[in-house]
Amino acid sequence: MRHRIRIFDIDIDGITLAQAVARMLAWSNDPTAACRSVFTPNLDHIVILAKRPEVRTAYRNASLVVADGWPIVFASRLLGRRLPERVAGSDLVPGVLAEANRSPTRPLRTFLLGAAPGVAERAAARIRQRWSSVPVVGCYSPPFGFENDAFENERILETISAAKPDLLIVGFGAPKQELWLHRYRDSIDARVAVAAGGTIDFMAGEQRRAPRWMQKSGLEWLHRMLSDPRRLALRYARDAWEFPWLLWREWWPPGPDNPSG
Repeated sequence: MRHRIRIFDIDIDGITLAQAVARMLAWSNDPTAACRSVFTPNLDHIVILAKRPEVRTAYRNASLVVADGWPIVFASRLLGRRLPERVAGSDLVPGVLAEANRSPTRPLRTFLLGAAPGVAERAAARIRQRWSSVPVVGCYSPPFGFENDAFENERILETISAAKPDLLIVGFGAPKQELWLHRYRDSIDARVAVAAGGTIDFMAGEQRRAPRWMQKSGLEWLHRMLSDPRRLALRYARDAWEFPWLLWREWWPPGPDNPSG
């Protein structure tokens, strides 16, 4: 039975990284079910979905939702709805590939969708080098504005279907990747699809993850911001401003006893 925690108007699965890896691999071996989607919200996602109901709808239909951001884990504990640990997408995807590589009875066919041109191919080369029993069966970087092009989206779906992956790793960025997976959930010919953000870039070596001590101490955001301040500084400043208000509303939601909440 699933243990889900309601927080910030979405349901997050209260599971560990190891449990999430095991669940995704079990799904990847199930040929009878429709594609299952996996979302990994961080603080920026929480700020976005608070304003956009269509993103909340996409989250409600996800098969697995795990907390990527430390602020979400911290808030869950502060509010008495304890999540066991942070499950970052950039840990989850390599964890699935590593576990599949250790048990190559049935190879995990993997498709990389997203990132800048050429990045997915570099990530695929590194996957083959590091996890040699994991076949990468396709890579594709859609052009700018593809989400509004019906012909291009049909081509993407046909390309995925021809490759027949077990695992589809999608790196469009939030919330585009979550909305795309929700929109085409009945047409994606893969067993599991994970909205992985910058994970393809990490696997390609385009970006470097923070040192382990920064990851464990909740400072990975600082490493990322210093690595790309032009793109991330304003976003993180906005999130830092809005998150306390969202947390306050979780603590004391609007209602008859708190009409101004």
